[in-house]
Amino acid sequence: MTRMRSRQTMSGLSLIELMIALTIGLIIMLGVVQVFAASRTAYQLSEGLARVQENSRFAMDSLQRELRMAGHFGCVNDQAHDPQGTLATTFAAGGHPALDFARSIQGYEATNTKPGDAVTLAATPSTGGTKYSPALPSEFAAAIKNRVDGSDIVALRYLVPTGVPVTAVAGTVAQPVFSFDPKRLAVLDSGVTDPGLFGVADCISATVFQARAIDAKAGTVTVGTAPNNDVAIARNYQPGQAVLYRAETSILYVGYDATTKQSSLYRLRFTAKPGAALVAGPAEALVEGVENMQLLYGQDHGLSTVSPTGYIDRQGTATDVQASIVPASRGWQRVGTVQLGLVVSSPDPAASVQASSSTPLTALGVTYTAPSDGRMRAAYQSTIALRNRLYGN
Repeated sequence: MTRMRSRQTMSGLSLIELMIALTIGLIIMLGVVQVFAASRTAYQLSEGLARVQENSRFAMDSLQRELRMAGHFGCVNDQAHDPQGTLATTFAAGGHPALDFARSIQGYEATNTKPGDAVTLAATPSTGGTKYSPALPSEFAAAIKNRVDGSDIVALRYLVPTGVPVTAVAGTVAQPVFSFDPKRLAVLDSGVTDPGLFGVADCISATVFQARAIDAKAGTVTVGTAPNNDVAIARNYQPGQAVLYRAETSILYVGYDATTKQSSLYRLRFTAKPGAALVAGPAEALVEGVENMQLLYGQDHGLSTVSPTGYIDRQGTATDVQASIVPASRGWQRVGTVQLGLVVSSPDPAASVQASSSTPLTALGVTYTAPSDGRMRAAYQSTIALRNRLYGN
């Protein structure tokens, strides 16, 4: 007798089929991950480039606004005063460099950063160096300790663009009391709390001084004994002709913040409250990502003439301007243009290391070697006309 055998149908996956399915799934997953990583890298590169361009525009605009005010001392600039008039101050000669208004603009060239030199940028730059030409005054060095080595510095001294008319003058010629419309106090302060440095100007001359006292309700500025006043006002300013301005004295430089690990364009103001000593204010980070700043100065042809010729025919570093004529203040008074070069980096590194560019990173003839930290960098240049110097040149 023959026994019948049951035949069962096989179901499920074999081991080979399972391995093939896993392999295909892994390949698809790797492709998806790679596409995501590439998209993320492309986004970071695009975002980094956008931030570099954005920060460079802000930095250029900020520096242009500041530098263009050089030489502004009221109705006319510091080079177009009537020969019988003067640009005077009540401050002591050879005193604090921030009060040297005879040099409305003055630069300090970082050593070995002239056109043709090579500069190596560091991911964590060194700060607080003293290698500048002309030598950086000790008062400035103490105020901007976070300055990045190898980057130029510029000091500016001028009267702010908006002022208030003098409505009455009391007191004496040497120690006058200037009256103005108290409703315009905010215009006179121009964003600075309790300022004490001012300038009074008409269309012949200007005098920069420290106020002894300010009466905000009455609208008066009293000139007299104050820590920074050394000499009296010599000119008899008349109401209806004279205008009061706040005097600005500041330093623009590239500094490094160890907390955020970021270099930025900084501005530091020197201020003095009425009847108080001159102090350095806090350093303000204006634009992040600025790693290096280079400056070249264009001078008028008439270095030794009584009046400027209006023809800018020479260009050089702060060292060149300082040595162009004696006294050096005359050389700085003949500066009519400034060439500005900036190196700007992205705030965050990219996800992958960027390929080295065949185009060198240069600004105003200085060649830079960038660190391999994944940040995008670009150099920008601009030529700025000092309008208050060119008017009347």
